Amino acid sequence: MEPLETTTPDDRSILVRTSLAAPRTAVWQAWTTPDLIRRWWSGGFGEQTVADVDLRPGGAWRYVLRMPDGGGELGFHGEYVEVVPGERLVWSEVYEGAPEEEGTVVTAEFADAAEGTALSVLIRSQDKANRDAVLASGFEAGLESGYAVLEQLARES
Repeated sequence: MEPLETTTPDDRSILVRTSLAAPRTAVWQAWTTPDLIRRWWSGGFGEQTVADVDLRPGGAWRYVLRMPDGGGELGFHGEYVEVVPGERLVWSEVYEGAPEEEGTVVTAEFADAAEGTALSVLIRSQDKANRDAVLASGFEAGLESGYAVLEQLARES
């Protein structure tokens, strides 16, 4: 996996790009299949206990991560807005621990690349404060670790 390239194209957005050494169809499969999501999404920062996926526009999703050493659970949920199999996925995302349940809209795009799959993830927050909170959360370390496992799962399939 190539290192993550993270930028802030505007006051509300975070753009993350990387390339995974696995076929696009396999990356998509690992990204959208609950049993596979449970294996990579936590990034090794806890145990993924829930990965509910209704993969269709208007379909709901929910993930729960149990933190190690009694650190509690972190829940995230949302709704799929757009599903273009193998190419594009757009969803709303709410961190259940946020005081006002402010959420983001996330767009993931999957494209063929010379070495496998080019992955582009745009996280669009409601405002700059929410975007900055996401940036300060350490999400990049989780993505980096999770995407490494995602890549391995996709290569094995």
